[in-house]
Amino acid sequence: MRMLEGIALSEYAKRREAVLKSLKGSVGIVMAGDHAPPLRGDWDPNFHFLYLTGITDEVGAMVFFDPTAPDPDKRVVLLLRPTNPEHDIWDGFREPLGKALREQTGFKSVMRTTMLPRLLTEAARRAKKLSLLHPIASYTQPVGPDYELFQKVAARIPGCGIEDRSDLLVAMRMVKSPAEIKQIEAAIAATKSGIERLWKSVRPGVSERTLHQELIRGFEDAGSKRVAFDPIVGSGPNGVVLHYKQNDQIANDGDLMVLDCGASINGYAADITRSFPVNGKFTEDQRSVFNAVLKAQEAAIKAVKPGALLSDADKAARAVLEKAGYGDFMPHGIGHHLGLETHDPGLAQEELKPGMVVTIEPGAYLPDKGIGVRIEDDILVTKDGNKNLSASVPKSAVEMERVGK
Repeated sequence: MRMLEGIALSEYAKRREAVLKSLKGSVGIVMAGDHAPPLRGDWDPNFHFLYLTGITDEVGAMVFFDPTAPDPDKRVVLLLRPTNPEHDIWDGFREPLGKALREQTGFKSVMRTTMLPRLLTEAARRAKKLSLLHPIASYTQPVGPDYELFQKVAARIPGCGIEDRSDLLVAMRMVKSPAEIKQIEAAIAATKSGIERLWKSVRPGVSERTLHQELIRGFEDAGSKRVAFDPIVGSGPNGVVLHYKQNDQIANDGDLMVLDCGASINGYAADITRSFPVNGKFTEDQRSVFNAVLKAQEAAIKAVKPGALLSDADKAARAVLEKAGYGDFMPHGIGHHLGLETHDPGLAQEELKPGMVVTIEPGAYLPDKGIGVRIEDDILVTKDGNKNLSASVPKSAVEMERVGK
């Protein structure tokens, strides 16, 4: 079994206890997901499951919450698939149930998923309440995994109801612990390493793919084993494509480049964007757009504080861009929450609180001129305002003209 490093088992246990208490006697379940490991990259468990356990490689695993269980040690149970030597030879042999597995995971009770029908039926008969902890799906999507399961249970137990508690884990994940912030800071440091390595190779005629490869090597040099997301290395007209991913063109003299990237450390993501001239000199038009976006970002970051909304930061940035004449050229929002996921979940119109980490990333994109500018930093909400966790990554116009020199 593989587990994330950097977060203590006691912190995972506290998270699970907080969920158990918040359920107020209702039954809940969080599933890791159940599908074959991919041929490329690592299989990722459901991030709610990862947040509660730190376990990265147990396909089909579950955390079962039974607040009314007579035995206190069985109110939170880790359920793992049965071992199968003929299957495990393909993807790795798995530990047997026992004391060693309980100590490794921090769970007092670890059982096999074959126990779920009995456990869930007994718990539902006692509690008469089932709480949805996975996100609610829109009507165009498949029903959520816990809702699909609970519908079958409720159909068999008279008087058993299902309630929506899907915001519970989202709200918990939005506020980061000191240990989580430490992992995000480490991911930012690895991202800085990659960016600085890429900058050493920037020059007219270089391939975006070469720069992409230098970026990844820089991440790895700083201890990152994977990217938080596929990086964007977009030069010239490619920089106006918000989710450009090909990274296979030549960066030409006179191009402005948009670099949007993030390393991952111990499961936590960074997300930083910088825009710079390939030849080390802004054109007049490029500088005009760049300065407007930088001022918009400064205004938006200033708006990040406890009690504010992300939409307040968005309005602050758009006011600056509007005044500069670029108000119609920012088609995206100001940013998002950051954590285990690059786009960590957030609740609509939720006030910012100390411990939240958000990205602030205004941009302006002028396809007719082949100019795209986006500047993004990772901002920690503090008791008195905010702290720019990625402030050490250069971003001023003067600094961007030194890239590659």
